[in-house]
Amino acid sequence: MNIDNYISSGAIESYVLGIADAQEAAEVQQLSLEYPEIKQAVADFEASLEVATFANAVPPAASVKERLLFALQDEFAEPIVTAESAKVINLGSSEIGSNNLNNSFKYLAAASVVLLIASAALNIIFYSKYTKANEQVVALLNDKNSLTADNKSMQVKYLDLTTNLQLLSDTNVIKVSMKGIAGKESNLATVYWNNKTKEVYLLANKLPEVPSDKQYQLWALVDGKPVDAGMLSVDCNGVCKVKNILNAQAFAITLEKKGGSPTPDLTQLQVLGNVKV
Repeated sequence: MNIDNYISSGAIESYVLGIADAQEAAEVQQLSLEYPEIKQAVADFEASLEVATFANAVPPAASVKERLLFALQDEFAEPIVTAESAKVINLGSSEIGSNNLNNSFKYLAAASVVLLIASAALNIIFYSKYTKANEQVVALLNDKNSLTADNKSMQVKYLDLTTNLQLLSDTNVIKVSMKGIAGKESNLATVYWNNKTKEVYLLANKLPEVPSDKQYQLWALVDGKPVDAGMLSVDCNGVCKVKNILNAQAFAITLEKKGGSPTPDLTQLQVLGNVKV
């Protein structure tokens, strides 16, 4: 148990002020028996209340005292007659009545200070609980946002997997493996060409990263001539759809300036693969 956190939680102040429920009060009492630090914290807060009560007592204005004396003069003016001497003692003008009033003012002032301290303690306790609750809400919102992001990522991966399975299971799809040319044997890319719908999908299995001003471009060899088949987007992390191609004998990828080129730069040829129908 973290004793410092418990002492600063406000439970002790609630217990001393008498606003804790039965369970909280029982908990403080039990922990006070187990942990001397908690017992001392209870005693310290009780002592601080007592010191603050009498140190900050402020007597009311003299006019208040005069008005009270005037209102209560009939109460203290009743004579007291003893059986032996029948001597009349007028309490309205005696020091006893004055002392009683002075004591009453002191108790009223002390009670006011106690109420003020109790109010301040309650504000601290409630603010502490509000802060903790607000922190919990923020943590829950962060968890929710994280779960939402993870869910979206899983949905994207699921769609990619579904697309791959559909391509592999479609009998109209021709798979064209484009291997790296001489000097770039580690390069590899795959084209999925639907011979019926003419749709083309590109998977960059293994291609080097490109500079920010460059981009990979796919070409289809149609009747011996290269035809632009689309650009490989930088945000494509799986199978990506490019341009439809009506007919092709081969596919190739070159590294071109960003945005593409009308004709391929054969010095930047990366991979090449023939269509096998």
